[in-house]
Amino acid sequence: MEEKKIIINGHEAVDLGLSVKWATCNIGATTPKDYGDYFAWGEIEPKEEYITRNYPHIYYDEKNYINFKDIGKDISNSQYDTAHVKWGEKWRMPTCDELYDLIDECKWEWIRNNDCVGYKVIGPNGNSIFLPAAGCYENSSKNYRFDIGGYYWSSSELFWHELTGTFLLEFNEEYVDGDNTYRRHCGYSIRPVTDK
Repeated sequence: MEEKKIIINGHEAVDLGLSVKWATCNIGATTPKDYGDYFAWGEIEPKEEYITRNYPHIYYDEKNYINFKDIGKDISNSQYDTAHVKWGEKWRMPTCDELYDLIDECKWEWIRNNDCVGYKVIGPNGNSIFLPAAGCYENSSKNYRFDIGGYYWSSSELFWHELTGTFLLEFNEEYVDGDNTYRRHCGYSIRPVTDK
C-alpha cells in the first residue's frame, strides 16, 4: 500500500493505522535519516550541555536534595511540549500509550547501511516511518551511542524518583524497550505526532 503523507504546518506526517499520525522526521531534522536536535524533558530549545545545573525544572531543597518543579503529569499540548511549541498547535509529543502502540502494533526492521542506522517501523496498514539511532546527550557526553541506539521522549510522567520519572522509548539493534524512565535533564530525540 502506498504511504499516505500529510503536510501540517510544513511538516510531514504518516498514517500508520494507529490512534495518531506520526511525523516523518525528528524535531530539528530535514530528512527522516537526520538525527535532528536533542532536548531535555520540558525544554523547547537544544543546548550545548545537558546537566542538572542548567536544567530549569528542578530545585534544591534545604538538604540540597534535587526536587522537580511540577510542570504537569503529561506535558502534551502545553508550553513545555517541544513539538507543540516548535511545530505548531496541531503537533505534540507522543504520550507513553502512543509509544506503546508504536512498539506493540508495528513491525520493527533494523536497517544498517552507509547513510542510515535505525529502525523502519511498519504500521498495521503497511505504511512506515524511519527512526534513526540518533544517540543522546547524557550530562556532558556529546552524542553518546549515536548509530548504536535511539532515545525518544514521551510527554508522560510515570513517577517521581530523583532525576528519573518520564517515559522514554529506547532501542538498539538487539531490542526495542518501551518501559524506561530516564533523567529529565539529558538530551534525547523527539518524534512528534498529530491527531489530525
